[in-house]
Amino acid sequence: MALWGGRFSQAADVKFKLFNDSLKFDYRLAEQDIIGSIAWSQALSTVNVLTSDEQMNLETALNELLVSVQENPQQILQSDAEDIHSWVETQLIQKVGDLGKKLHTGRSRNDQVATDLKLWCKKTAQELIVHLDTLEAKLIELARIHQAVVLPGYTHLQRAQPVTFSHWCLAYLEMLERDHSRLEGCIERLNTCPLGSGALAGTAYAIDRTALAHSLGFARATRNSLDSVSDRDHVVELMSCATLSMVHLSRMAEDLIFYNSGESAFVEMSDLVTSGSSLMPQKKNPDAMELIRGKSGRVFGSLAGMLMTLKGLPLAYNKDMQEDKEGLFDALDTWGDCLAMAAMALTDLKVNETRTKEAAQGGYSNATELADYLVAKGIPFREAHHIVGVAVVFAIEKAVPLEELTVTEFKQFSDVIEDDVYPTLTLEATLAARKAQGGVAPEQIEFALTEAEKRLIGRDTKGIVIRDARLTDIERIESMVNYWAEKGENLPRVKSDLAESLSEFVVTELDGKVTACASVHIYDTGLAEIRSLGVEPGFEGRGQGTALVNLLVKRAEKLAIKRLFVLTRMPDFFMKLGFSPESKATMPEKVLKDCAMFVSQHASDEKALELNYKTSMLLHKETSKS
Repeated sequence: MALWGGRFSQAADVKFKLFNDSLKFDYRLAEQDIIGSIAWSQALSTVNVLTSDEQMNLETALNELLVSVQENPQQILQSDAEDIHSWVETQLIQKVGDLGKKLHTGRSRNDQVATDLKLWCKKTAQELIVHLDTLEAKLIELARIHQAVVLPGYTHLQRAQPVTFSHWCLAYLEMLERDHSRLEGCIERLNTCPLGSGALAGTAYAIDRTALAHSLGFARATRNSLDSVSDRDHVVELMSCATLSMVHLSRMAEDLIFYNSGESAFVEMSDLVTSGSSLMPQKKNPDAMELIRGKSGRVFGSLAGMLMTLKGLPLAYNKDMQEDKEGLFDALDTWGDCLAMAAMALTDLKVNETRTKEAAQGGYSNATELADYLVAKGIPFREAHHIVGVAVVFAIEKAVPLEELTVTEFKQFSDVIEDDVYPTLTLEATLAARKAQGGVAPEQIEFALTEAEKRLIGRDTKGIVIRDARLTDIERIESMVNYWAEKGENLPRVKSDLAESLSEFVVTELDGKVTACASVHIYDTGLAEIRSLGVEPGFEGRGQGTALVNLLVKRAEKLAIKRLFVLTRMPDFFMKLGFSPESKATMPEKVLKDCAMFVSQHASDEKALELNYKTSMLLHKETSKS
């Protein structure tokens, strides 16, 4: 049944229904639609639209539906529902009867779909960050292994100056780090909740939209209802992130295709990511790289299509916006697949060191060194440039490299050239001379690699997705916190208390399951406390606790919190993260009173530690290995 049929006396034409319906692609938002519906039921309960019993019945039914959808999302496609919102509502009504019809009170599909899509974007963007980290780690690993391998550098696809294979890897690492930064910025900007904006003018019910936003894991509620339901900046921005990253992946793919060719033979790609020819048995084609290069076009096209869709739309919602999802889903799916495939291709890449060195020695790539040698002898660079050019022509005619010309032959071009020219023309000397930051000198490569490793370690979560807590996480949070409370490592928390302080919590996910949590509580004294750090038993030792604490430290810094402390029976863990032992007596009286409300039997064992911001920044910059 359509959600809007009362106004119409005739059923929609079958062809129009097929043209209009979006279930075939927006079914992917099922989990987000259900989570948003649970939060909305909670909000309706606070304004007495739903009784506590009604809300609990709806939440129970929605959670059952969520489990069913997670186990078998394809079941949704068996329905003839118009979209995912009508499917969820129909399923809910089947479970709880007319009560299910009350859930949409004060809500529109406009703010509903905007919320669903933002929730999906947040989750998917976090998964893409993990893909980026994985590929960056592969590039760093490859660079470390082949640190001393010389590679010809190119401009205009002609040999220019020698570099190293490590330097090549680090160049693409820089591109991916910018991709990473853009994606993180996008997540921060989209972290606002449209729910409660209604169709375009806001909801008529006195919903606390800030509390609603926090319950769904958003940083805040959106500020303008017209903008809320029509904003698709996050869609465009994510597509833009994907597009620019695909440019980088395509360029890397093109390099590897060229390096893998018989003409270059610099690398050999693994059998795992190559294919053969149906006719020519000797062929080994770099199909993975060619597909990455090819798939970049569809991502670019998605972005262009979305921009064209939005550019002429009046406020507020228009059905044109339904076109946002297919392009977005495809672009981000493609980007994720290509990041994963690029990482796989680099895993078993073989580098032909002999061949790369031969190529680097050819092409007169040491000509610039000869020019620099002449400059050191007092010849102006422009004159030196001309002299070397003439010498290169002579060497080409003689079919020898520059370093095989005799001193007598060199002196035809400049009297200042002596025997001391030869050491400057070696590959080793050519590389060593480029010792300014960012150059190819061995010490600069080592410095760049070490810094890259530190940066990656600093944010390495080993496949962990970190996000703000949601209402649906409360039972998992309660279970983890109280498990460690029983062990004496935490203070116990009841569900009602957790619900009230949900906006303070962040959680981690592994393989889609919430496996750790932590919170930061801010006192009106300007002091903040890290609380309720807990990891699911069996998932310890994966860096989740460190990742959560580091995130909460960053948030405290952004909020200009001057003092951040923790009461713990695990002081060593926090000391590794920059916390220092502190006397409880130095804390404001109100803080001590608030802490006293949560006294446990192990309170006498708890140590007070306060973050040393200078030490924390140093650890984050230089080691970050904890």
